[in-house]
Amino acid sequence: MSSTFKYRSSNNSAFARFDKTLNFAVGGLLVIGTLLVYAATREWFKSNNLDPEYYLKRHVLNILIGALLAYGTTLVDYRLLRAYTPIVWAVAVVGLIIVLIPGLGTEVNSSKAWISLPGGFQLQPAELAKIAIIIGIAMILSDRDQTHEDPTDLDVLKALLISAVPVLLIVAQPDLGTVLIISAAIVAMIGVSGAKPIWVIGLLLLAGIGGFTAVQTGAVSDYQVARLQSFVDPTSDPQATGYQLRQSRITIGSGGFFGKGLFNGPQTNGRFVPEQQTDFIFTVAGEELGFLGCSVILFLYLLFFIRAFTICRRSSDLFGKLVSIGVIAWFIFQSFENIGMAMGLMPMTGVPLPFLSYGGSSMFANLIGVGLLQNVHSRSR
Repeated sequence: MSSTFKYRSSNNSAFARFDKTLNFAVGGLLVIGTLLVYAATREWFKSNNLDPEYYLKRHVLNILIGALLAYGTTLVDYRLLRAYTPIVWAVAVVGLIIVLIPGLGTEVNSSKAWISLPGGFQLQPAELAKIAIIIGIAMILSDRDQTHEDPTDLDVLKALLISAVPVLLIVAQPDLGTVLIISAAIVAMIGVSGAKPIWVIGLLLLAGIGGFTAVQTGAVSDYQVARLQSFVDPTSDPQATGYQLRQSRITIGSGGFFGKGLFNGPQTNGRFVPEQQTDFIFTVAGEELGFLGCSVILFLYLLFFIRAFTICRRSSDLFGKLVSIGVIAWFIFQSFENIGMAMGLMPMTGVPLPFLSYGGSSMFANLIGVGLLQNVHSRSR
């Protein structure tokens, strides 16, 4: 009886010690994202005699499932996650292999990255791979923390090896955007771990050379090459990626300071921007909420990053610090890439905006990432 009481008290204590400011920032982004997804889809569905709340219902369901996954992530002490890391890594790799098997994987926009599920749902294993790689690298690089030694060159090689397998499988899909996000997390974690700085410099050079080689050798799909070309010259593909980029800029710029008002954006209601509820959700905010609304969104992201860095800094051990910095690098790079892509400041790579874009796998991974941060925070105080 006493042990049960202690277990419940421990869980309640951990729940009470979650970072409330972090939860506030995430909650605000989720509410805004839900409204934007609804605004991006309701008019088109209504005009075609379909359920205008179709995407809204599924988006809310994704958030609820993601919230349960996030809470579940906080129940096990993050320091015990090392024991489960091989299982998470193996599940992620198996999922990445399945999407490449003919008949099992679903291809969208020349990328075979999804597994179709009953009910019209799809699962993207690459999102789970982000979590697996982060906790896997943290496990390897923090192995010598008890002896107060920095990771050796061999430790870094082991960390790169366990990340190379899922990364190469994602390259084979191909999914350049996810590879870039994971690469940013890997470099940040190695840089913070205390490993030799030459590793970070070498990885940055290798990433540049690898990207150039992939484009030149045709390893990157024609669709993704066209996206890169449209970033350099928006007139190079005026009917496809160039059209999307131009319409994205027009939609964001038309909102002015206060915006057209929620659900009142003519560009959004006319579906002039393809994939607006997913990769280009920020264009809905630009048109309907204006500069003021976009500033609120950016403020919530800034608040989230400040609190996440605070959690990282206060972590009582290297494993928690590395997990936190991996999640932070993932969210910062993906947010910057998505918003920059919508404004024409970054190449189009097809990555969703964390907490705002529609997408089940992405939402699940994002909220699991928040759960990891709260786990480290609640047990490091």
